[in-house]
Amino acid sequence: MNSEFTIAVHSLVLLAHLPDHMATSEEIAANVSTHSARIRKVMGFLRKAGYVSTKEGIGGGFILSCKPEDVTLGEIYRLTCQGTLKPNWCSGDASKPCVVSSKMDKLMGKVFCDAEKQMEQYFDRLTIGGMLEQLKHLDCSKQSPQLHTETSS
Repeated sequence: MNSEFTIAVHSLVLLAHLPDHMATSEEIAANVSTHSARIRKVMGFLRKAGYVSTKEGIGGGFILSCKPEDVTLGEIYRLTCQGTLKPNWCSGDASKPCVVSSKMDKLMGKVFCDAEKQMEQYFDRLTIGGMLEQLKHLDCSKQSPQLHTETSS
């Protein structure tokens, strides 16, 4: 998984929190705590997919162009980083006679593919609107908040 997913979710939740507000990449970057160039890259993906609209020039920026309750984290995951859970390298060597060495890459590929499917199913139950609501209701104590899914599986 890469940071583009987190940046995209954070940015969309921020825009949902500021309805009818045109936010610049600098404003979003300050809230996300990253560089505005990274925001512009991620927002480009989101714009092409129809989640945000843009306006250039003075008074321009990004605005949400979808209903936050209709956008799932699964959609955003698939847009920004699907297939990145599996590492680029895996142990073993397919040319070796040992069954462990020769088959480990294939087996781990299946493990990561199955894990990613499970994660996507979980993300499909969470929406941008739901994330915003959870943020508004987080307990300020030092307890770890429980993340509640919006639909039961």
